[in-house]
Order: sequence, then C-alpha cells, then structure tokens
Amino acid sequence: MRILVVEDDAILADGLAHALRSRGYAVDCMATGVDADSALMSGEYDLVVLDIELPLIDGFEVLRRLRKRKATVAVLVLTARDSVHDRIHGLDLGADDYLTKPFEMGELEARIRALVRRANGVADNEIALGRLVIDLKGRRALVDGACVELSARELAVLEILAARAGRVVPKDALMSSLYQWDEDVSPNAIEIYVHRLRKKLGDSGVSIRTVRGLGYLLERPQAQL
Repeated sequence: MRILVVEDDAILADGLAHALRSRGYAVDCMATGVDADSALMSGEYDLVVLDIELPLIDGFEVLRRLRKRKATVAVLVLTARDSVHDRIHGLDLGADDYLTKPFEMGELEARIRALVRRANGVADNEIALGRLVIDLKGRRALVDGACVELSARELAVLEILAARAGRVVPKDALMSSLYQWDEDVSPNAIEIYVHRLRKKLGDSGVSIRTVRGLGYLLERPQAQL
C-alpha cells in the first residue's frame, strides 16, 4: 500500500515514514500543501495522512482540491487542532478520519488498517482464503495455523492480491502500491515477488495466476467459489 504523509514537522514526518515503512508500506513525504497537491495530481495513493497547518496552502485546501477532482483516496487528517468546528469542517470537506496530536503510533496504525479494510471491502482484520489466512493487524500469513515466512514486500503483494481475490490486479497498480516515487525499481521486481509467493504458498490451496498483458489474479480455493 502506498501512503502520502503530508507533514511540515520534519522530525515527525521522518518518524511516521520510518514506522510505516517498517510495516511494509511504501511512503512518500511532502512538507508543504503545494507539494502535496502536486503529488496527488500526478501520483496514485491508497491513503493520505494529512496535516492541516501547512506552509503555502493549508491541509483543508489540499483536501478541498483533492475532492473537487473527484479523487476517492482515503484521507486521515492528522492535526493539533482539536476543536469540534475543525473536525466537522475536515469531515465535511471529505476526510475519512480525524486524529489529533499528540497521538500513539498504535492508534494511527489501527486507523490506517480500518481505512484500508473499508476501501477493500474487508470486514475485519483477517482475510481467509481456504487454508490461507492473512492477519492484517499482525502483518503475517498463516497456512493451517502455521506462519509462512514472508518478506515485508512479499506480504504486501499478497495482501493486495488477497483483498482483490478473483479480480485481476494490474502490474502497475502493484508497483505504485509498493514503492516510493523516488525509489529505483527493477522492471522485474513484481515477477520476483510473485514467483517467491507461489513457492511459499504452494500447498495453501490458493494460486496466483499471471494474466498476460493485464496483471495477476489470486484465485480463490474451489470451496469458496
């Protein structure tokens, strides 16, 4: 999943980016409203963590412009403003959630998981596909209750495919969800992750099929079709 963090406090932004990347998310950071607006016009994100008090244009204006473009990306407002008026204003502009500073990183991660579940139509913190269970909160995959050793990127690919099980996920969509905009990416990186997943999930009852020219499809076990 690709996240845009918009925060002008460099120490806080670095801390957020480090914590989220350690959980397997791809994270871009912007420090001004103008840069954030530009990034949101040119890039695709699954979630925006948006501060309100930003240089040049504030977060409310970034949010207003985003929703005016009919963008449906989830937005979590993160701000020191805690008045009811500000919360109402942010939600009315199209924010999906609102968290005031100071905050606990655990709560932020829980809110991010909730927004991702909502976007993917997942009811809880687990995706069950036959003998394979993906624990979104614990960031792990299990087959018959035994943990499968996956790298953060392998798990991220699996989570994306599993949340869209039965549907083709374009390769470009996987790339944009896994990597920061300035990251050097090998052209065959996704193929490598998919190859590894196929080997590690060989006896799980699910399969990842390549749909030539389109992308990848995680096929549900026969019992769930």
